[in-house]
Amino acid sequence: MSQIHIFGPQFSTFVRSVQLCCEEKGVAYTVGTDVNGKEVEFKGAQHLDWHPFGKVPVLLNGDRHLIETVSICRYLDAVFDGPTLQPDDPWMRAQVDQWAATLSLYIDEILVRHYLLEFAFPKGEDATVRMDRVREAEPEVKRALALLETQLGDREYLVTDHFTIADAIAVPMLDYLFRLPVAEALTAETPRLKDYVERLRARRSGSRVLIDAGLAGI
Repeated sequence: MSQIHIFGPQFSTFVRSVQLCCEEKGVAYTVGTDVNGKEVEFKGAQHLDWHPFGKVPVLLNGDRHLIETVSICRYLDAVFDGPTLQPDDPWMRAQVDQWAATLSLYIDEILVRHYLLEFAFPKGEDATVRMDRVREAEPEVKRALALLETQLGDREYLVTDHFTIADAIAVPMLDYLFRLPVAEALTAETPRLKDYVERLRARRSGSRVLIDAGLAGI
């Protein structure tokens, strides 16, 4: 195993957030559910030993393990050389923390849990997408996107003039959303956010991490 292993499927938005931080910092890593040549069962005994609620990602660093995406990203930023992913100024660092938490708790719930998963894991008759659930979720999706559009303003990045942990949390879920054929109507009123996603896809880290998973699980 390399020094850093990210346990979890690569299609997971939060796994991708940790990958983006590693890529930005220049940290060598491996990713997946195979650890030391052995497949670790999702929510099996080993996984639950690492994470009592059976979530991903889990960061494995030698004999240490760390859970929760934002905590993992802060750790990577603190211990490895490379571009900083958090501002030095206490107020601006708090702003990054605020948005990282908002994205992880609320925006993820709206965009991923209530919307994208309807496409990723269709639960309708004959495994079809439940479009009634999709339409029900759309007002909150639009509200979340409008909030992010306002926060972005004229900046290239979500909180500061540089890529931060907040961007690492935001862009994987937005990348999936903006790939959906139905997204055009949802995103018509958020052109700056659309440009933001395209910029981060083209960034070196984005081109290596934001690969098309066909929405086969998020």
